[in-house]
Amino acid sequence: MRVARPLLGSIIAVVAMALSALPSAAQNWPTRAVKLILPLGPGSGVDISARLIADKLSAKWGQPVVVENRPGGDGIVAISAFTGARDDHVLLMSPTSSFTAHPYLHDKLPYDARDLAPIARISNTVVAVVVPASSDIKTVKELVETARANPGKLNWATITGMFDFVFAGFQKKMGIDIAKVPYRDTVQAVNDLAEGRIQVMMSAIAIVRPRVQAGAIRMIAVTASERASVAADVPTTTEAGYPDIRIDGLTGVFGPRDMPAEVRERIAADVKAAAADPTISARLLSTGQVVNPGGPAEFGVAIDAQRAQVAATGVLLGIKPATN
Repeated sequence: MRVARPLLGSIIAVVAMALSALPSAAQNWPTRAVKLILPLGPGSGVDISARLIADKLSAKWGQPVVVENRPGGDGIVAISAFTGARDDHVLLMSPTSSFTAHPYLHDKLPYDARDLAPIARISNTVVAVVVPASSDIKTVKELVETARANPGKLNWATITGMFDFVFAGFQKKMGIDIAKVPYRDTVQAVNDLAEGRIQVMMSAIAIVRPRVQAGAIRMIAVTASERASVAADVPTTTEAGYPDIRIDGLTGVFGPRDMPAEVRERIAADVKAAAADPTISARLLSTGQVVNPGGPAEFGVAIDAQRAQVAATGVLLGIKPATN
């Protein structure tokens, strides 16, 4: 049956209008509670960020946003829980340093890095190099000199992933040997540092600041590219003459690989709006986190740059990356 052209045009117009009226995937999402999985425990910088932003997002989305701490396993516990869920309502909120060095720290990875799709950069976490206040060490140079004079006699700890790897590369380049003490919970490491059971640590200011303020721990440098306003008198590692341990901590949100681009963009916009709230940005800054929101593309570029830094350290250590 042949349809008259005027009638056919009308049918096409009606169909087009009907399709345009259908809600997009971004408009529909979320349809139920959203879970944010974190690789670090309560009290960490990412935990503080997550809980502040979760409240804002819950109000915006009209759905509960639940924060779930899954520390341990060098960040793999949380990442495996996220990738294993295969659910676009289960997101990962993590420092990228938790996983960018995984190919160099593990013989085989239990997840595919492509399953961590960047959604939104939230902040740059300021990480400090800290020592016990009872120590005579007041600079990175003095730390290197003390370690060189006492090979294998000092102990250190750090947050998971990239910081661990980069500090190992730094030791090799400096020709020093500081023994690593692994911790499942970095808060316990801070306690041991304050008591002098370990002699140096790299950790987010959010974790060490209470002990610094109590006079039990001393910050000797920050790893960021620029000084942090919350510790303006503390030099960067680059200023101290050791750019090899310059790391700008990136914290953000990830979704599953097959999450539609429009949904990721919508989440990124909502996260940016939440982080821009003056109360939240001030709270994050007070814990050593500089709000620096970015969308999927910007976040992806920053992660690639961090991976390149890790790869350079791998070459220094003579380690080839593992495959899945």
